[in-house]
Amino acid sequence: MPPSPTLQRTEPEALAALQHEHGRALFGFLLGLTAGDAQRAEDLVQETLVRVWQHPEALATGHESMRPWLFTVARRLAIDARRARLSRPQEVETDGLEQAPAPEDAVAGSVTAIDVRRAVGSLGREHRDVLMQVYFQDRSVAEAAAELGIPAGTVKSRTYYALRALRKGLQGYGLGA
Repeated sequence: MPPSPTLQRTEPEALAALQHEHGRALFGFLLGLTAGDAQRAEDLVQETLVRVWQHPEALATGHESMRPWLFTVARRLAIDARRARLSRPQEVETDGLEQAPAPEDAVAGSVTAIDVRRAVGSLGREHRDVLMQVYFQDRSVAEAAAELGIPAGTVKSRTYYALRALRKGLQGYGLGA
């Protein structure tokens, strides 16, 4: 059924006939242009038909088939949609964001490091030396005792009191007293 040259926007039957005649071919064409994205292809088919509805004068050209005009409009819409997507930042799925670990804040890490250095610096030399051996140089109690020339029990005792003093100095970090 060729469309009437006097097609008006209020004639849904003519638009439905056009969609019935060319919709499947238009969808297949757009599916190729959208790299297999069926949802995007369906949206573009609908947008193409909206353009027909907005410009009924295009149907009054007297051409045997509207298919070339529809494919041209669809192709241009696909190109415009692609350009629009490329001109804005890539969309991110929100499903993965809840499970993704939060990125570390470099400023917060720097502030924490400064606070820890100050707290360690506020310790007495003996406590600081024990912590340096056991925690920062990853030595066992026996190795730290041998390095410092003190008994292992003293290393344990100084480590305990040094950590207790650090907790007090770093109370804002939720370590408690």
